[in-house]
Amino acid sequence: MSTDIAGVAAAATSIRNPILSGFHPDPSILRVGDDYYLATSTFEWYPGVRVHHSRDLVHWRALGGIITERRLLDLRGAGDSNGVWAPDLSYVDGLFHLVYSDVASFASGYWDPQNYLTTASDIGGPWSDPVRLHSHGFDASLFHDEDGTSWLLAMSADWRPGRERFGGIEIQRYDRAGRRLVGKARLIFAGTEAGVTEGPRLYRRDGWYYLVTAEGGTSWEHQVTVARSRDLFGPYLTDPAGPLLTSAGRPHLRLQKAGHGSLVRTRSGQWYLAHLVGRPYTPLGNCVLGRETAIQPVDWPAGDWPTVPDGVPADEIPAPDLPTHPWPPEPATDHFDSPRLHTAWSTLRRPATPDWADLTSRPSHLRIHGGQSPVGRQAPSLVARRVGATHCSLETVLEFDPADHRQLAGVTGYYNTANWYYAYLTRADDGRRVVEVLSCDSGRLTAHPGLRVDAGGGGPVGLRVTFDGPVLHFACDTGDGWDELPARFDATTLSDEHAAIMVDGEPAAWGFTGAFLGLWVQDLGADGAYADFDHATYREH
Repeated sequence: MSTDIAGVAAAATSIRNPILSGFHPDPSILRVGDDYYLATSTFEWYPGVRVHHSRDLVHWRALGGIITERRLLDLRGAGDSNGVWAPDLSYVDGLFHLVYSDVASFASGYWDPQNYLTTASDIGGPWSDPVRLHSHGFDASLFHDEDGTSWLLAMSADWRPGRERFGGIEIQRYDRAGRRLVGKARLIFAGTEAGVTEGPRLYRRDGWYYLVTAEGGTSWEHQVTVARSRDLFGPYLTDPAGPLLTSAGRPHLRLQKAGHGSLVRTRSGQWYLAHLVGRPYTPLGNCVLGRETAIQPVDWPAGDWPTVPDGVPADEIPAPDLPTHPWPPEPATDHFDSPRLHTAWSTLRRPATPDWADLTSRPSHLRIHGGQSPVGRQAPSLVARRVGATHCSLETVLEFDPADHRQLAGVTGYYNTANWYYAYLTRADDGRRVVEVLSCDSGRLTAHPGLRVDAGGGGPVGLRVTFDGPVLHFACDTGDGWDELPARFDATTLSDEHAAIMVDGEPAAWGFTGAFLGLWVQDLGADGAYADFDHATYREH
């Protein structure tokens, strides 16, 4: 054990929330033996369904994602915050079972959700070809009952004008041997007055079926609701004490948006709730880090209701009664020495395949072949990682010889196709190679000609993007050391709250992800342009 790991192990007497910082929403937690796994939503990003692994619920390591191929899900054309919603991870028959929803629309209540199931004997795969399940609603999950049967739960969507679009929770039997749904779906829970009932998970304990749902929407009124019944099909009565967890009405709490929970039990009988949170920069303000994952202890006496201390998300909780198991720290710099991208990286709308994200043609470099424009939804060339702290940066050195203004390569602070900041190398009309800055706010492009820097000939150029609390700024090194570009941008536009747009009560755009730091290349003329990135260094300050 290294000195660094030993120091972490000695200090592991508590859990500091969130346990997964940055964009990691809708957690599904699972224990298999002594191993704990957390699966989270990924929306329009590959790899889909991000998975983390722990042995002590304190230290978590990223395993990457499950949906790494278009065989499992094709995200070409996926809208902003569409794609993979609320995955569910379970284990039965010696197999991991992953259920995930592909949501294709927001318009007029037509989510067009398609639910899939894939299985694997190992969390690292290979994963089976997906089984198409129903499209009744999203947030589907599997419940494996004590009698050996399995059941698919999901929110029941209702598109009809004037009806409650979150129509309750339905259940339908899943035949594991036949890999298909059988029988009819039945509505088992209509939800509470909080509304927006989704994210169902079912647990059996002491002769009761406990139904855990997310309610109140995914923002400040979010909550975890528990209902129970003696019968699988209900009726389910909600806990008279109110929500299991919520931060609603408590704007002073550091952890807001508490909801969408999943329960897990340790070998020794301790219960924990993994759940979604957000950390606004100001009270009920923008959450640049997106929706994150936290964990709380649960007291669950036999035959009684589960409870979380005070019913609110705690910033810090005691570590469980488990052997401490830290992981080696992630290196700050990725030298691109591996033939595969590190698990910290994600790619937008298409998997990181060698035809565009090439780690072998030039040793110790990532060669990114230029893709579509920033609004392109079929073949963008963006390799990015989650913003994990309020103060952090991504720094790189790239070699790029653009032919004209259609070829760009650089670094970005990115939220979605309508909200981003970009410092890039390109070719000016007079033939000079220059660094320029472009920003986009709610789809409105702004050039910043006052920030243009002459990048000289064809040598390497350093670029850095920094999140400094609510401020974002860029720096470049054209060969004489780092120079900060004299502009400060509003980082809070890279947030769920800023991205959401309502028109006549309907969502024209939504925000469910979080800010990214990335390496971005465009070849708008499809002339074969590419950029070579020598390394990328991510630091939290």
